[in-house]
Amino acid sequence: MHKLLDISKMAEYYEFDWRTNVIPSDIVKELPSRYTEPKDRIACIQALKNLIYTCNDYELRSSLPQDDKTLQKFLYARKMNVTESFELLRNYYLYRKRNPHIFNNFGLDAEDIHKALENGLPGVLNLKDRKGRCVLVLTANNWDCSYSLLSIYRALLFSLEHLMNEIHNQTNGVVVIVDWTEFSFRQSTNLKPSILRLMIEGLQDCFPARFKGIHFIGQPWYVEAALTVIKPFLNEKIKERIYVHGNNLSTLHELVHKDILPAEMGGERPSYNPRSFLDTLEGKK
Repeated sequence: MHKLLDISKMAEYYEFDWRTNVIPSDIVKELPSRYTEPKDRIACIQALKNLIYTCNDYELRSSLPQDDKTLQKFLYARKMNVTESFELLRNYYLYRKRNPHIFNNFGLDAEDIHKALENGLPGVLNLKDRKGRCVLVLTANNWDCSYSLLSIYRALLFSLEHLMNEIHNQTNGVVVIVDWTEFSFRQSTNLKPSILRLMIEGLQDCFPARFKGIHFIGQPWYVEAALTVIKPFLNEKIKERIYVHGNNLSTLHELVHKDILPAEMGGERPSYNPRSFLDTLEGKK
C-alpha cells in the first residue's frame, strides 16, 4: 500500500511514497572498462584496497582506511559490490571532512552524546527481530530539548559506529522505531530542517549500515508536517522502507513482532529502560 502524505486526511498506517530528486552518485572513473565485481569476501576486500590504491585523488588515497575490518563494513553495507562500496567509503570520508562539528569530541565523554544516550536517544533492544536484525528505538518524548537535535544525531551516529563493529549487524542490518507518543508541538519546533537534511544525507549516502525498516508510531499531525522536509532528499530504497503507523500498532507488529518489543509499543517485553544501552556502552569502555 503506497500513499502520499496528506495532512488533511491522516491514515492510521501507510508507507511513504515520496518522489525524490536524488543527485546520482559520481562514476568511479578509475575502473577499467572490463572490470567485473569479485564475489568472495576476501577478494572483495582486496579489490576495494586496489581501488583505493589506484585512486587519482591523492587526498582520498592517503586518507581512506585500508584495514580489513573497516573495509568489510562498507562491503556488507553495499552487498559486496566493490564499486558501490568505494563510493560509500569516499562519501563517508568527505561527509566527515565537510562536517567536523558533528565529529569533534565524538565519544561517551561528550556531554551531549552522553545525555542523549541517557534518555534512550537512541536505545537498542536486547533481542534481535525474527530476521536477526538489531532494533534501535527512539522515544521522542524523552527529549527535553536542553540539547539539540544535532546532539541526538551525534549519539545515533556514535551508536551505529559501535553496532556496526559486529558482523551480525553488518550482514542483517538494523531496524529503527521512533515513538512520537505525547511529543508536543513545542518540542516539534526543535526539529530543525537543516539538521534533518544533514541527518538524511549522512545516514542514507555516507554511512556503512543497511537500514531495513524505519517505523514511526504515535506521531501527531505537526510531526508529520515537519517530516515532509525530508521529502526531496530520500532515495527510492529508503523511501520504500519508511512506514508510518500512527496509533495502529498492529501494523507495526506485522513487521517487527511484539515478542521482542517493550510493553509501551504493544509488545510482550517489560517497559524499556532508556539507560540500558548506555550502560552497555559504558561497560565496554
